[in-house]
Amino acid sequence: MGRAIDIFCAGELLVDFATAEFVRTPDEATLFRRIPGGSPANLSMNMARLGNSAMLAATVGNDDMGNVLKNYVARLGVDVSCVAQVDEPTTLFLEMRTSGSSSLQTYRTADYMMSIRQFPYSRFEDIAIFYTTCFALSKNPAQHVIMEAAEKAHRAGVQLSIDANFSEKIWPERREAQRILAEYCRMGAIIKISDSDYLNLYGEDKPAPESVVDQFLRMGANEVCYTLGANGCWVGDEHGSHFVPARPVDIKDPIGAGDAFWAGYLTAFLEGKPLETCAKAGRQLAELKIGNFGPLPDQLDRSFLYAGH
Repeated sequence: MGRAIDIFCAGELLVDFATAEFVRTPDEATLFRRIPGGSPANLSMNMARLGNSAMLAATVGNDDMGNVLKNYVARLGVDVSCVAQVDEPTTLFLEMRTSGSSSLQTYRTADYMMSIRQFPYSRFEDIAIFYTTCFALSKNPAQHVIMEAAEKAHRAGVQLSIDANFSEKIWPERREAQRILAEYCRMGAIIKISDSDYLNLYGEDKPAPESVVDQFLRMGANEVCYTLGANGCWVGDEHGSHFVPARPVDIKDPIGAGDAFWAGYLTAFLEGKPLETCAKAGRQLAELKIGNFGPLPDQLDRSFLYAGH
């Protein structure tokens, strides 16, 4: 898209403690692996791994874990000048990986303590994509400052994007979440939403995918990606909808697969690829993530995104 900064990610940077092996019950969980997490952080790192210019605005604790996270993200080439450290402890996720749906416990502290001072308004015209998540928007002051920054970015011609990763456990006010998401879409956002997130947010199970795409387009979104896990995804814009099937993968670690998918998708978007190619690029990177435990490799050849389509 011809701007110096490919993506600016606003939201959570936190630490995931995930069970090193799949377990059947929490009682079996004795060994955990520390993984840098948070969708905006994951996306910024994945975009940098693919050679994109990425910035992250997030808040961590002024503690050892906050230092570890900030240094880790910076090591991958992400600009962390907008990552602030506060007196609250760094936010922690505890995840029990099971063969079915994983169990997640959140200890939420520093991540939502964001300030408007973390946003480089003078550089917004240099940014191609401004990205955030429903998790990041679920609590003030982060909600207020991110929405204000998104409005300013939109007026500067920045393409907005959002992962509607809604959880009632994180954001109990469902109607407020619907309203905020609609406001964000109104600014021509590219939205990613999964079937489980849609069910949690709107209470409708297994809606027609074309109707989901149309719903968000009517809200004002420019592009919609409706993911169905092992059943593939639907992508659509004003010109129509397309189905992209999933492919069989040996599942080693599903944590962060959605962020990997979106990094592949947005990288292809920045290169001007059509919708279906963007979705297939996302699928390619998600498959790599699912097939390996822990983060993606530090560097990735972006030509990999288009191999084997």
